Amino acid sequence: MSTLTAKGQVTIPKPVRDLLGLCPGAEVSFEIASDGRVYLQPGAASAASRSSFRQFRGAAKCGMTTDQIMKLTRSADE
Repeated sequence: MSTLTAKGQVTIPKPVRDLLGLCPGAEVSFEIASDGRVYLQPGAASAASRSSFRQFRGAAKCGMTTDQIMKLTRSADE
């Protein structure tokens, strides 16, 4: 359960952020179903999805160090 602030903000619980792969600055979209339910989804129009690096999307996770991310981008031969 989350509480709505005076500015209309809600904290998305960490398990939900982790499931959706949301990091600070990520865009999300809301869809209202005919039965009144509201669905939260990662933003579809992210710059990463239009990037030439989209094949690597999802390889790095929130909380990884720079060294860990750099290791992912280098081949095993180096």
